[in-house]
Order: sequence, then C-alpha cells, then structure tokens
Amino acid sequence: MKTQAWEELDVRLSDSVLKTLKKLKFVNMTPVQAACIPLLLSGKDVAAEAVTGSGKTLAFLVPLLEILQKRPEKWKTMEVGAIVISPTRELATQISEILGEFLKRIPSLKQVLLVGGVTLQEDAEKLKKGVNIIVATPGRLEDILSNCTSIHLCVKSLELLVLDEADRLLDLGFSTSLDSILSYLPRLRRTGLFSATQTKELQQLIRAGLRNPALIVVKEKSNVSTPVNLNNNYIIVQPEYKLSIMIDFIRSKGFQTKYMIFLSTCACVDYFSQIIQTLLPSINVLALHGKMKSKRYKVFDQFRNAKSGILICTDVMARGIDISEVNWVLQYDPPSTASCFVHRCGRTARIGNEGNALLFLLETEDAYVDFIKRNQKVELHRIEKEPTKNTVEESLRYMRDLQQKDRLIFDKANRAFVSYIQAYNKHECNLILRLKDIDLGKLAMGFGLLRMPKMPELKGRDVSSFNGPKIDVNTIAYANKQRESHRIEKLTKYQSTGVWPSNRKHRQKQTEAWSEAKKRKLEKQEKQSKRKEKKKLKQQLSTVSGKKKRKRINEEDLEELAKDIALMKKLKKKKITQEEFDTAFGI
Repeated sequence: MKTQAWEELDVRLSDSVLKTLKKLKFVNMTPVQAACIPLLLSGKDVAAEAVTGSGKTLAFLVPLLEILQKRPEKWKTMEVGAIVISPTRELATQISEILGEFLKRIPSLKQVLLVGGVTLQEDAEKLKKGVNIIVATPGRLEDILSNCTSIHLCVKSLELLVLDEADRLLDLGFSTSLDSILSYLPRLRRTGLFSATQTKELQQLIRAGLRNPALIVVKEKSNVSTPVNLNNNYIIVQPEYKLSIMIDFIRSKGFQTKYMIFLSTCACVDYFSQIIQTLLPSINVLALHGKMKSKRYKVFDQFRNAKSGILICTDVMARGIDISEVNWVLQYDPPSTASCFVHRCGRTARIGNEGNALLFLLETEDAYVDFIKRNQKVELHRIEKEPTKNTVEESLRYMRDLQQKDRLIFDKANRAFVSYIQAYNKHECNLILRLKDIDLGKLAMGFGLLRMPKMPELKGRDVSSFNGPKIDVNTIAYANKQRESHRIEKLTKYQSTGVWPSNRKHRQKQTEAWSEAKKRKLEKQEKQSKRKEKKKLKQQLSTVSGKKKRKRINEEDLEELAKDIALMKKLKKKKITQEEFDTAFGI
C-alpha cells in the first residue's frame, strides 16, 4: 500500500495530533487518508469508498480534531462539534478508544460514547458532565435526541457528521433512524460517508444528505476489492467432514496465533464454540454474536488483548473491527451477502500487514467461487486437504458424548442445525446455494446430531445417510438439577396425556417452513393494511357526511331566523296583530 508522510499534507497538523500519531506508530498516511483529510479540512463533504483495512478511521478522526481545534471561539462544556455514527457497539467502542488517545493531548475537548447497554438516564448524566464529540450507534443516538430535549441546543453548532461503514448502516435497516437523527442536526455542516462498498441505498443517501460531495474511490489494484497482501483460499469438503478438516487445519497452523471463525447463525456459534474448545483444549476459544448484548464487548476486548486464540462469531464482527495480528480468517459457511465475504476477509491483512483467509465450501457449493470472482473481483486459490480418520472419529465422538452428558448441549446442537437450514434457505445466492442439493443426512452427521430433528424442511427428503446412535433421547438429562426436574415433570405429563405441556395458555401451533410463515405474515399484513384503509375511508366519508349535515342544519336555521325577523318587523309596523304574531311563533 503506497503511503506518504503526515508532514506532506498541504495543511499543517497540530502538534497534539502529530505527537499522538507518532505514539500510535502511524508514521505515514494511507491513500484514503491522503485523499480525504485535505478535502474535509477545506470544508467539502466527502463520500469515500476504500478497501477494508485501509485506514478509514484516521481519515475522519484527524480532520475532525483539526476542525474542532481551529475554531476561533472556545467550545462550551456542552456544545457538540462532531458526531460519529457507527453500525455496531464494537466498532463504535474501537473508534472511541482511538479518539481517546488523541484527546489525552487535547484536554479542552471531551467525548461521550453512546452505544446502549445502559439506561437512557445514565447516558443523559454522562452528557451533562460535558460533551464536544459524540461517538454512537444510530439506535441509541436516536433515543437520546428523541427523549432528551436538552441535547437539541447542544448540536446546533455541529461542524462535522461522520457515518462510518455507511453501507452497513443501511444494510442493518438504520435508514429510518438516520432520517430521524438528521432532522435534529443543522444543515450547514460538513458530512463524511465512509464505506468499503458502494450500494444503491448509499448512493441515495449521498444524493440526499451531502451538498456537492467529493467522491473518493481508493483501490490498491484495478478490479480488486480486498487488500493485495491478503491470500484468499478455499477448500472443498464433504458436509460430514467439515468440522474435522477445520480442526486438522488449525492444528497444522499452530496455536500461537489468532483465528477468527465466521458462522452463519448465533445458534451455530453457541454450539460449535463449546465443541471446538473441547477438541482444542490447548487454545482459548471465545464466542461472540449479536444476541449476547452486554457480554459482547467483554469478549471482544478479551480476544483483542490476547496473544493467541480463536474467536467464533457471526457477521456482527465482519465490519470495521481492527484486531491486531489476526493471521487466519476461516469462513466456515458462505456469508449471507457477497459484500460480506470481503468484509470478513478484511479482519486480517490490515494497514499493510499480511493475512490469510480460507472459505469452506461443500461440493454442491463450488459455483460460489466463480460467483465471488465475478461479483467481488476476488480470486480464490484452492487448497487440497483430506480428513484424517482419527479426527473424524474424534470429532463425532466428542460431539455426541457432550450431548449425552448434558441435555443443554443436545438442545444447542439441534437449534444450530435448524437455524443453519433456515439461514441457508434465505441465502442471497440461493440460485447456486440450494438446500435441495445438500445431503441433509450427511450434514446432520457434521453437526454430530443424535437424531434428525422434526422440521418442515426435512419432509420428503432422503436422510438415509444419517447414522445415529441407538439411544432413547428422553433419557438424556440436564446437568442443571432444577432444569432437569422441570423437564421430568413435563415428560411425566406427556407420557400420561400424549400432549407435551406448554407454558402458554394455548397449545403450541405446529411448526411450519419459514417461507410459509413469511407468506402468512405478508398476507396478514396485507389484510391489516386493507382494514386500515377501509376504516380511514369510512372515517373520511363520515366526516364529509357530518359536514354536509351540519351545513344543511345551518342553512335551515338561517331560513328560520330570517322568517322570525320578518314577523317581528311586520308586528312593529303594525301590519299584523299581536295574536297573529303569537300564533306564528307558536306561543
């Protein structure tokens, strides 16, 4: 990656910023930094696209600090000059930590991190202590702006708004939150959009939110969307040998390094993290996914500070996260979107370092290699590796032994398999990654299942290749005694009534395929929409009818009043007698 010294910028950076850059060992600028910093400092809006790991964070933090320091007026205690919005807690926390290193030399500026996990009241208290820079996730920032009216005046002096991983913000469905946030912010500001990929939604956001933006596209090599020092590989495996081949691969590369293993669902992370830790006791195995909430950052920080280990995670860790010395990114499943493939790989080979990535594909998924080459311009090199008989037997034995020792692991194994099938059915590339092509019996063997679960997607499928142990799964107990006691109570009722008791008031509905459930949900939404429209139309007609009725009543009253006035005039002029007047008035 071509670089140049920070001193070569046309604008002289402040000593505090230069000293911190030197301390953090950022000796030279990367191309995206050299392109963006001068434009933002000159007052331009910027929309930057650069490969993952190219140094986008400093591309907006350095100009942000320079802009705030060079304002003639001193910043008030509660006056926000810059806001950075990031899609995930981990990325927002990482940005906040880097910013904190710079602010150690700039005591006049204070930052606040708003990422959820605490109450709104606690965040409001943090803001009252003083804030000039906000680093936040969109949901929490929207909550703060909507519920804390005192912050509205604080953002009126906003100089710079940054949307980091802007395409991911839109992918995660934050467009409504962003619209709400933008409505509170002043229009006369600088805006920076930073992303690794361009999408149609991002183009719309650029057109709507930026005034004559400078579009910057930084690529290291023509038609390449990943760093040139990243070795991209793939391996073709049988579904029943997938785990054992990965275990052999990690053993061959050694335990004195860092691995990130990406799985498709949270349930798969929960299950396989326990299996892999049992199979590889010599290395620390951590698990992280989006449903972990408050525990997520603790796990992330633990892995980041470790010298070696394995982090098993979902795509919540695929964007922007900078973890040093990740040597191998192992994609156990093809990612749900093509762009996510690039972002997963980008967790290694960052800022000029070398890295390696390996994608595990089933024999039925080999077309995915050509798809990635055409769609993301990434060339994948094939690795040949056969499973060793010992590891295959060891993996299956450990998986099944763990399930029989604790029913909780048995539940996790089944949930993992079911969630994998459902996620696979919804894959973006379902034209080439088709569930009907996979031998689900062999796939279940790869999960080490004790029996095939009951699910709609298995109806009519040949699963004769599944070879389960001859055991009664009802005899498998929970290690937790209280949980086991509750299960035995339910099992006894089931054996006597033939119906499994549910905590719900009504009997649980029979499970159905996600596609059918989605179809039914859409039909229900359509019916609700029609009912609302009908009700609205009825109200409108009722309103119009009421207005007409009131209008008619008013006209009748006026006519009656006019007649009464005419009678009174006639009485006054003695054209009629008092008796005639009383009769006419009904007296």
